[in-house]
Amino acid sequence: MLIPFSWLSEYVDITLPPDEVAHRLTMAGIEVGDVITRGGWDNCVVGYVRSTRPHPNADTLTLCLVDPGDGPELEVVCGAPNVAADQNICFARPGAFLLNTHTGRQEELKPARIRGVVSEGMICSEAELGLSNEHDGIIVLPADAAPGAPLNAVLGDTFLELELTPNRGDCLSILGVARELGAITGQPVHVPEIGYPEAGPPVDTLAKVTIADPDLCLRYTASVITGIQIGASPAWMQDRLTRAGLRPINNVVDVTNYVMLEFNQPLHAFDLATVTDRHVVVRRSSPGEKFTTLDGVERTLTNDTLMIADPAQAIGIGGVMGGANSEITAATTTMLLESATFHNLNNRRTATNLNLRTEASLRFEKGLRAELAPIALRRATQLILQTAGGAAAAGIIDVYPDGQPDAPVPLTERRLRQVLGMDLDIDRAETVLASLGITTRRTGADSLEADAPYWRSDIAIEEDLIEEVVRIIGYDEVPTTMLSSPIPYHRPNPLTELKEALRDALAAAGMEETISYPLISAEDLTRLDLPEDEQAPWLRVANPMSTEYNILRPEMIPSLLNTLAYNQAHNDGGFRLFEIGRSFGYQDGNLPHEREWLAGVMSGPRFGDNWLTPADLMDFYDASGIVSTVLGRVGFTASLQEAVGTRWHPGRAATISVRAATGAAAEVGVVGEMHPDINDRFGLRPEPVIYFQIALDALSSARLDTEAAETRFQSLSRFPAANRDLALLAPSDVPAGQIQQLIQRVRLVERTELFDVYTGENVPEGMRSLAFRIWFRAEDRTLTAEELNRAMNGLTRVLEREAGATLRG
Repeated sequence: MLIPFSWLSEYVDITLPPDEVAHRLTMAGIEVGDVITRGGWDNCVVGYVRSTRPHPNADTLTLCLVDPGDGPELEVVCGAPNVAADQNICFARPGAFLLNTHTGRQEELKPARIRGVVSEGMICSEAELGLSNEHDGIIVLPADAAPGAPLNAVLGDTFLELELTPNRGDCLSILGVARELGAITGQPVHVPEIGYPEAGPPVDTLAKVTIADPDLCLRYTASVITGIQIGASPAWMQDRLTRAGLRPINNVVDVTNYVMLEFNQPLHAFDLATVTDRHVVVRRSSPGEKFTTLDGVERTLTNDTLMIADPAQAIGIGGVMGGANSEITAATTTMLLESATFHNLNNRRTATNLNLRTEASLRFEKGLRAELAPIALRRATQLILQTAGGAAAAGIIDVYPDGQPDAPVPLTERRLRQVLGMDLDIDRAETVLASLGITTRRTGADSLEADAPYWRSDIAIEEDLIEEVVRIIGYDEVPTTMLSSPIPYHRPNPLTELKEALRDALAAAGMEETISYPLISAEDLTRLDLPEDEQAPWLRVANPMSTEYNILRPEMIPSLLNTLAYNQAHNDGGFRLFEIGRSFGYQDGNLPHEREWLAGVMSGPRFGDNWLTPADLMDFYDASGIVSTVLGRVGFTASLQEAVGTRWHPGRAATISVRAATGAAAEVGVVGEMHPDINDRFGLRPEPVIYFQIALDALSSARLDTEAAETRFQSLSRFPAANRDLALLAPSDVPAGQIQQLIQRVRLVERTELFDVYTGENVPEGMRSLAFRIWFRAEDRTLTAEELNRAMNGLTRVLEREAGATLRG
């Protein structure tokens, strides 16, 4: 939201520098994101075009005689199609620095010979002055602009760019910001008068309004104006709309936009001649009903869409956009002006479902008070009479089904001091509330009740009034005091500590943490071949911010693969990403349930571009090695067993189990290379993508291996190790990891590594050859050959007995 100082100053005197205004508003809860200054056009003035004539050597150029107001007339070559005599224009003298639209740089303007004629300046477009990208025509200034006046004084301005919280929708208006600034600085606020002559017949004889669904339309007010003449709005109104970021259209539409920016109440104008029986019906749409909006798009509606209609057809979508069948045109002479209050949540759902966000829906979805509608209506009617002529009907239509005023909000001095922790009397609170336009009445010596003003929809309880008081007097006035009770003792959370340890271990292993939204689309789950069924229904969000992302992820994998796809599209190289997050589903089929996971994905070259190492791609063993290392660093001994599934590349996936101090193993996750078909569906590069996930609740509940968890120093042995190679014939269904674990259990074995796997000639069917290198060491002596032979003999007996593995001949 842009707030021009030139417009803001009409309602409140601005006594502070712009930066101080921004600071004071921000400290009061109205965040100012930026202060923008427009101007700095030295050597630029208002010029007056005395006459024009064609350029003798160019058909598309015009020679203009310009009066700069403070010197002799100058001849200027201009290529704009809209330049004409008797115009006030933006004139730049030589020496001015303007944007060169061809080079995109600020350059000094110099006299130039153009097709044989010297141009002694420039008539500027918005692009040359940096106001916009528009350079098809020059800027035509109002007729009352004085030639010779500095352009900074005419077009220069300062703007506040607001970044509002959802509860302060009132500051989407100029008057809303003026009221805030007035309360902060103690300046009075000047609210425009809203009276106008009612010269027409009674409004009830000209139009009728019926609210068929009062739960969605809380109030509907309307006025009727006859004999209007559609045309351009006054220059001052166009200028204010342009500065606020809106494009002028015509006098009637401009007035509705002007009052929306002024009072924060959206309005809409209908050509009354197009409304059947001059009867407006506010109703729900029929399922599947189609409607063409002002932007020319035919939209299919749901039965929760609030429609503005007549007895024959729909003429607008309530609070979002009007229809092409009832818009104001050059032929319009009689109009109905709507100012209504719609249900904010329904309005937001409608705008989201239709993917149609407008300035009106932005305001309605934040909630507007019904008392605002007739006030804004009368202000807009007044301005239309001034800009489009005509006669306003006597009275207004006001259909207000509820019509009950809001209950007053109480405030006591005791509660004020209790919440703020400071001595603050009720008199000062009453003064502050009055400065914000909040009407109060004393109900006792130290208590009062307040009525929320018509422009504020965020004041409903006592704490709201307390917040208003403290933010205006300043949060820095709240004293710093000691806690009234001892600080609670720290209670360790094992799951939190585990997550932090995992983060550190993963970062040390070269992984990078990402954070993604838990909302995904149905398409993501379809790519994973994860259909919705009665046994595993998807958990949908009832009121999503996006119609596309409306499902809470049942697994982490879609988020990680989408993150990888985004990074691959923007960067080269390898990616090692992990996330600690939650999945969502139903527990026992009826109650929502959250589960925390550690998930990671790896893909791309193992090393960066390097002439020393080959450009190998990461594979299953890179991920499984990181998983084992990380689990080891947090106190678990990991083991892997082959896993199968349609999402995995065959033979390249494994379940992850951890062994606790009791020796029992618990399955906690899976690691595997994604199937190429799934990679294609997610738009990933044609290279291995390895994914792993670990259930943190299962990991946390597993007993820590105390021997592995405790970091201890062990001195290096003074005695040498001896190694032996062992070639075995083992059944194909016995994992090599199981055999390796059996070897590690034998006394004197320090470590072992698998260095060869062979199947084929000379190996019986159903068997495979596994070759291990084994290191033996004793802590107190050098091992003899006899001791090594005894150890090997005992080792082969264990392997044959427990794994069916025999020595290969």
